[in-house]
Amino acid sequence: MASVPVDLEEFGKSLPRHARLMGVDLGTKTIGLAISDVERHFASPLETIRRVKFTPDAQRMLALIDKHAIAAIVFGLPLNMDGSEGPRAQATRAFVRNLVALRPLTIIFWDERLSTAAVTRTLIEQDASRAKRAEVVDKMAAAYILQGVLDRLASIARGGAARLHPDDELFDR
Repeated sequence: MASVPVDLEEFGKSLPRHARLMGVDLGTKTIGLAISDVERHFASPLETIRRVKFTPDAQRMLALIDKHAIAAIVFGLPLNMDGSEGPRAQATRAFVRNLVALRPLTIIFWDERLSTAAVTRTLIEQDASRAKRAEVVDKMAAAYILQGVLDRLASIARGGAARLHPDDELFDR
């Protein structure tokens, strides 16, 4: 299915009332997941999926999408520091292509540069042990990514600009 860019402002207006969003931090070994509250003010860490293969990983994500009535999924796009797309960004796009082949979903790509570093720094400041950080960092990074989109949508609702960064993309599948 072809990607169709969606304007962030229009996306926000088109969301059903009380529809949640899901944030995803896709890694090579884990997938961090977060969900928004129904008013879409706050992102909360949900779960970390230990990656096995695409099919069971996707099935778990789709089950959570159904369980929490998710309207759209925000995937962190791991861009290089210069804004270009490297192998990790390409792998994320490939995962999304395979996921939407299973079911039509509204997907948002959001620049995730330094999200894991920001979350790790916060956990260190809170004196979380290395084991605790490893346990929660991926789902907290997903919440950090999702919170960026929620904040941008709130800014747009207050009359702010539709794009925070020119590399941020939305696609309706």
